[in-house]
Parts: sequence; structure tokens; C-alpha cells
Amino acid sequence: MEIILLIPIFLGFVISLFSIPFWIRKAKKFGLVGKDVNKVDKEDVAEAGGICVVIGFIIGVLSYVAIKTFYFKTNENLIEIFVLLSTILMVCFIGFIDGILGWKIGLNRKTRILFLFFASIPLIVINAGEARMMGIELGLLFPLVIIPLGIIGASATFNFLAGYNGLETGQGIIILSSLSIITFIMGNTWLSIITLCMVSSLISFYVFNKYPAKVFPGDVLTYSVGALIAVIAILGNVEKIAVFFFIPYIIETGLKIRGKLKKESFAKVNEDGSLEMPYGKIYGLEHLAIYILKKIKPNKKVYEREVVYLINGFQILIIVAGFLIFKEGIFANAG
Repeated sequence: MEIILLIPIFLGFVISLFSIPFWIRKAKKFGLVGKDVNKVDKEDVAEAGGICVVIGFIIGVLSYVAIKTFYFKTNENLIEIFVLLSTILMVCFIGFIDGILGWKIGLNRKTRILFLFFASIPLIVINAGEARMMGIELGLLFPLVIIPLGIIGASATFNFLAGYNGLETGQGIIILSSLSIITFIMGNTWLSIITLCMVSSLISFYVFNKYPAKVFPGDVLTYSVGALIAVIAILGNVEKIAVFFFIPYIIETGLKIRGKLKKESFAKVNEDGSLEMPYGKIYGLEHLAIYILKKIKPNKKVYEREVVYLINGFQILIIVAGFLIFKEGIFANAG
């Protein structure tokens, strides 16, 4: 690792940090806002701010390509990098349509899945990753089935665990930071740097998205982060680890299906700003967090920040467990 490789990570952070206030002003000016429903006053907050994160990420990655080309004078992994960028840009566009135009005309589930399948095509055509999983040679089954399922599943389900200030951003930072450590240990420095470009952009966004939020991420961010997790897993051959890290989202998906994908994650808000269970049953980890906090807190008062902290804490525990379970495989493949 040379110090010059910090430039792409720094660029992602700076570009996102300085573009987000501009986006907030423009979004409010043109009415691109959403209600902060977990607040008493339900203020209007700028929407789709995740576009700034994706822009910072893209510029950070392209600067990394420039450093590889002009400083290190190598084109190693450039095909994989541009395939990664192609997939993320396609998913970003789908998320933007779903989050903006979707308010008026909507993207139904089948259309969304079809579009996300198209976003997996760049990975399919280069036969990305290794077709051998758990000792089984999958052959064409891997690029034609596993890769699309990974992109579709990660993009769509990362959008499920959401709706609370800083939740989606914090989860993205935690999961992607962990994957960057793993890919670095396994010798895939290029993947680690690309992942950290997104992490640094997310950290900038978190400054404005944490409680009380000044901007919402929108589907443009959640789809892009979910897709990036899947792409990193495929290109880094760490699918099993990534799936394990995704346990909270697997649980969330199951709970959402329990509610026939119609129950919302938002809470019922009291006059003092504390939160209550919105339904008689649990239809998301957000509801489960409220339920647990009400059981363990003496005053029974639960607030939005606490829900986010508890879910993030659960995610960190899953990641620590993942490192312990898969550590032999991680270090066995150390570069």
C-alpha cells in the first residue's frame, strides 16, 4: 500500500461532503422532499441524497483507475473495475427511477426485478467470480443464475431495513468496511480500495443523514450499496461471508414477507417523540428493536436513535461472528 492510494478514498469523501448541501438546497427548492415520519412534526426532508454518494464513489474509483494507469503503469483488473462501475451505475439509475418517478407511476415488483437483472449482465458477460462454491462446480449455473440472484437479492433487500435516520448509511458503512478488511487480507487490495471509496462517501453522507436527518438516502443509495456488496462478494470470491453478514437483511426479508410486503417499518410516534410499536406483531427488525428496548428500559421510552444503535449493534455482532467463523478461510487465502 502506497500513500497515493489514499487519494481516491479522500476524493470520495470530499466530493460527497461538499455536494450534499448543494443537493439539499436544490431538492427543497424543487419539492423533492419526503416526510420524516418518525418525528412529531414530520418535517419535509430532502430526498434522494444518495446520488451525491454515488457521484463521490464513481469519481473516487475513476481516480484510482488513473493512478493505476499513469502512476503504477498497469491495467490489471481494469475490466473488473469498469464492470463494477457499469453495474453500480445501472442500479443507481434504477434506484433513481424507483425513488423519484416511482412516487407517481411506480415500478412494480416484476419490472424492478427485470431491471436489476439487466444490471447484472456486465458481471455475467465476463464470467465474474469463481464457479466453484462449497466444493461444487457450478459451471454456467454461476454466471447465469447465482450472479443475477446476488445482484437482485442484495439490491432489493438492502432497501428493506430502512426508514430511520442514519440506519441505511450506518449499515452500509459497517458492512462495506468489514468487506474491505477481508478483501485486503485476502490480497485483493484493488477491491479493498474501491470498497473504501464507497465507505468514505457514506461517512460524508452520514454527517447529514444521522439524527436529525437533513437529507434522506433514497433508493438510489440503498440499491447501489446493496449491489456493491454483492459485486464485491462475487469479484472477491467471498460470497459465503457476505451472505453471513447479510443475516439481518435475511431476517428483515422474512419479517416483511410475514406482513405480505405491505407492513411499513416506521413506528407510531408519541407527543414526546418516543416511539411505539405500529402493529400488534413484529414485521421488521425496527419493530423488534422497539419491542426489546421497551422491555429493557426502566422508563419504557424508546427513541429513534436508540433503534438505529441497537440494529447497528446487532450487525456488528454478526460481523464479529462472521470473522470468527470464517477466519481460517480468510487467512488461508491471504495475499
